Amino acid sequence: MNVPTATLENAAALPAEISTAYAADDFSHMTLPGWTYHNGEFFELEKEYLFLSNWMLVCHVSEVQKPGDFATLRLMGERALVIRGEDGNLRAFYNVCRHRASAVVQGRTGSCSATGIRCPYHGWVYGLDGSLKAVPAEATFPGLNKAEYGLKPIDIEVCLGFVFIRFRSVGPSVAERLAPYMPELAKYRLDEMVPYGEPWAADYDVDWKNIIDNYLEGYHVPVGHPGLYRLFGTRYEAEAQEGYVSRAMHWLRDKPSSNWSERHYQKLLPEANHLPEDRRRAWSYYTLLPNLGLDLYPDMIDFFQLIPTGPGRCRIRGRCYRLPGDDRPEMKAAQFLNYRINTQVQNEDDELVRSVQVGLASESYSGGILSEKEVCLRQFHDMVRELLPVARLPEPPEAGSMWTMNETLSKV
Repeated sequence: MNVPTATLENAAALPAEISTAYAADDFSHMTLPGWTYHNGEFFELEKEYLFLSNWMLVCHVSEVQKPGDFATLRLMGERALVIRGEDGNLRAFYNVCRHRASAVVQGRTGSCSATGIRCPYHGWVYGLDGSLKAVPAEATFPGLNKAEYGLKPIDIEVCLGFVFIRFRSVGPSVAERLAPYMPELAKYRLDEMVPYGEPWAADYDVDWKNIIDNYLEGYHVPVGHPGLYRLFGTRYEAEAQEGYVSRAMHWLRDKPSSNWSERHYQKLLPEANHLPEDRRRAWSYYTLLPNLGLDLYPDMIDFFQLIPTGPGRCRIRGRCYRLPGDDRPEMKAAQFLNYRINTQVQNEDDELVRSVQVGLASESYSGGILSEKEVCLRQFHDMVRELLPVARLPEPPEAGSMWTMNETLSKV
């Protein structure tokens, strides 16, 4: 998915200090410039054009099964609420009371009583359909029309058992974006899964793009992840598809690992008969840009989501799921060992991305180049440059001009 490039003629019409950035015909072999990983004004552009305008995973349907069950998501100053209605349907709203802007529900998940959603600040009560039902001391609000003060709805979509929301109604659905992979994803029976273990989250002084960069490529595995290299060797495949989606895969090799956990995972992993034969010993990674990874293993799956919290800062959140009813001891052992192996991988990645974040701010680094092995990473950087063309500049524009410059470049 190549980025539209400017012509030299158009570039000449730009301010002199940035016109040279458009002298090249192609940006696709280049990384994003280092300044985009810690610039406050660029962060605000990301908020509007990459996050509030894209689908965000909130939870799995298994976490909101009964009427009144809810899950929440906080994203760059906005709060979302997903709740199961009395009619069995899922709906999404801003988690903002129409009276004084308090969150109407607290926590990541929970359940409201049969009386509805009761704001903890002043007690306004909303139905599970978002309508305003009751207001304490209602007579003191002259002319109040409760029909006009329901919770503000937002877009919701359930795809492959996961619940997504978005704050801006633009662009294709999740299912449309994942269309290239829907037939193979369906084999995993994701909609039937249930949580395995507790959700997890961690805050990092690392830019979200730095972490998704790391997630999108396996070029660093032989050096950065010796355990994965022992498990899988050199066989690794990656591809990017239209819709800003991609897939990477590697397969367990027959040679037993020298590490106890890895060797026993290779040995004990049982047949997952619901999967095609070529997936029964494969680890597959699907990405829905800008910030979501689905890690699919024969024994379980997890999601991996990045939530920006500021320039150069983010939160990582995720959870594991598995199919219910498979109580084979070897399956339980494989799931435990999988989690143990991937915990080590996460620890290794933590060190790598922290080192990179420091280097991205170095005066010695303006940008890098991409290998042909980094096809998924290339797609991501092309996407950022396409949606935020100011990211094509080797240096940030003058302070206060970021939005104007981005608008100008979007018309070139």
